[in-house]
Amino acid sequence: MSTRTARSLGPDLVLAGTVAKRAEILVVGLTSGPDGPEIALSEGIVAEDVLAEILDSLIAVGATGKPEQLTRVPAPSALSVTSVLAVGLGSADKLDSEQIRKSAGAAARSLSGIDTVATTLSILDLGAAAEGFALGAYSFTEFKSSMTAPGPDSQPLARVELLVPSPRTKDTKATLARSAAIAEAVATAREFVNTPPSHLYPAEFAARAKALGVEAGLTVQVLDEKALEKGGYGGIIGVGKGSSRQPRLVRLEYASKKRGARKVALVGKGITFDTGGISIKPAAGMENMTSDMGGAAAVISTVVLAAKLGLPVNVVAYVPMAENMPSATAQRPGDVLTQYGGITIEVVNTDAEGRLILADAMVRAGEDNPDYMIDTATLTGAQMVALGNRTPGVMGTDEFRDRVASISQSVGENGWAMPLPEELRGDLDSKVADMANVTPHRWGGMLVAAHYLKEFVPEGVQWAHIDVAGPAYNTSGPWGYTGKGGTGVPVRTMISVLEDIAVNG
Repeated sequence: MSTRTARSLGPDLVLAGTVAKRAEILVVGLTSGPDGPEIALSEGIVAEDVLAEILDSLIAVGATGKPEQLTRVPAPSALSVTSVLAVGLGSADKLDSEQIRKSAGAAARSLSGIDTVATTLSILDLGAAAEGFALGAYSFTEFKSSMTAPGPDSQPLARVELLVPSPRTKDTKATLARSAAIAEAVATAREFVNTPPSHLYPAEFAARAKALGVEAGLTVQVLDEKALEKGGYGGIIGVGKGSSRQPRLVRLEYASKKRGARKVALVGKGITFDTGGISIKPAAGMENMTSDMGGAAAVISTVVLAAKLGLPVNVVAYVPMAENMPSATAQRPGDVLTQYGGITIEVVNTDAEGRLILADAMVRAGEDNPDYMIDTATLTGAQMVALGNRTPGVMGTDEFRDRVASISQSVGENGWAMPLPEELRGDLDSKVADMANVTPHRWGGMLVAAHYLKEFVPEGVQWAHIDVAGPAYNTSGPWGYTGKGGTGVPVRTMISVLEDIAVNG
């Protein structure tokens, strides 16, 4: 069982009606237009003559309002802060919540070493500003010694005062509470992904998931390797048996108090490290496979978040966890395993392991009779080939697939609906078993993986599969509210889908 102590996952977020003396910097939004930049919606909080003075200073040093452009100038004497940071929002007529979120994140990333800031971005969109600041300020330094750990002058932003016209209203407080909870859940998923495989292996991952679940009031069950073997979970056992660190299956259940509430099953791939097994991966970039449990991290965070928000929907999460290693006990290409439920699989490529553990968990989740099922995984390199590093692929039953993709786009995670061409399914046929785990070609790899999973979705269940191979882990430079490493995608998509189901069925 983990004995880690909790650490702060982001700055304190507080509501305010005026710029307090405690704030060191005022962060404002700057839109661009044909007549030059303008400060966005700060009237009423900051006097108009003061805003005009700030704008003149910004224009003098070349600020344009270009999205996420940062410009810092000395504050007018009428303000208690020492300086004003303007962050670009782009064109005013194209401004949306995601741009506010990204701009807030860019501002937060630039404010290391600052204790407290106030911002008027919250007047534009309180929820988006809160999420952007919280996630932009997130950092992961757990494994840095005193030699390289951030000093006092480079600590992440500690406190954000979100300026709004009416900070004490019930709706305003509720909006901030929801956004703060969402940001914490995304940061929790990032923590899991960023923790190296030396310290996050199946048993430890399961222990941390259980601790989070119990704290949130969930019903939690953990199956170890003996229970998995006895229960017939051939996919999870097959993938995990090459490692000395044995697999787990974690079940977390949130039961709402609403009579007749819809039930949603969430399933997340939890490969704590993926070497590819006997079908070993190239060495270059293999260290990034610490992220191969990004789907599991998102699912755990989402079900805990659903409980914290008290959503009127029932959620059951299944999280299979394994480490895919080559060894004398590892499964081989050509082996046949039996998935939970009885379907036999020819393992042609041991690096197509995520679908094997997901299939076991999806069949088990189906036994709980859900109305909807969402699985998510860092599943295929083909996702990145098709859609790039920031756009999840969404597949599944047509109506629910489109619903999930649309919601994902509305919250800025940008899931994109993808088809399941029927002609690809036959290529998964095997001569020695019911199915093979890969096709004999590389065409449509993301879609083929979804076809595989489709075989394990119960009849009549609305299903969506979200492939986040690229979006769950940022290997390039920071942007918006996303730093290097784990991103927490698709937590915000899944919680928004759960909220939509709670309202619309």
